[in-house]
Amino acid sequence: MPLATFKDLCLDARDPVLLGRFWAGALGLELHRQEGGDTYLTGPTPQHTIWVNRVPEPKTVKHRVHLDVNTGSVAELEALGATVLDAESFRWVLMADPEGGELCAFVREGPITQRLFEIVVDTGDSPDEAHRSAAWWAELLGGRLVDSERGFSYVDQVPGAPYDSLDFIPVPEPKTVKNRVHLDVSTPDLGALVAAGATVLDDRAELGWTVLADPAGNEFCAFPS
Repeated sequence: MPLATFKDLCLDARDPVLLGRFWAGALGLELHRQEGGDTYLTGPTPQHTIWVNRVPEPKTVKHRVHLDVNTGSVAELEALGATVLDAESFRWVLMADPEGGELCAFVREGPITQRLFEIVVDTGDSPDEAHRSAAWWAELLGGRLVDSERGFSYVDQVPGAPYDSLDFIPVPEPKTVKNRVHLDVSTPDLGALVAAGATVLDDRAELGWTVLADPAGNEFCAFPS
């Protein structure tokens, strides 16, 4: 029995309209504006929702959590405001959104039925660290843990998730600032998440959620189910 279910995604932004408009186009979602300037995106299920929230701090380091997208062409994303950072080093194209946040574009032939391909999380500096992070999230969300021969681990078959997999990639650099992309989950038992290794960072019960960190320090929010 999973400890939680995937709820939706959140993005930090200096300009929620600018960033929201880009991601709505990139992921085939509908943009909505909120009072106060924040935006959110909706799609065919509640789990497709993405909240784009204004924050005061700009992006200063490479995103430790980023989105991989399926696209018909790099030009489609450039027309929405993305910039190519590296089109040669990988089997995908490394790009930046209009606020400089990294994303990876996977060009597909034929019709695309799912725009959000993967959510990618940088973790500790070894495959063992990646495995531990993936194993923790697999237990949390009830997904399948897979260790890749390429030195990373991922979680797929997450119930209700609007993406193929949650990937954990070993990187040499440590986490130094709050992630600008995070997951929201729903849980019937917040205490079970803490018992499993999550840390409470900010209990916002009056607002309806609790900010936590996984054992690797990556922020996520838990909502009561």
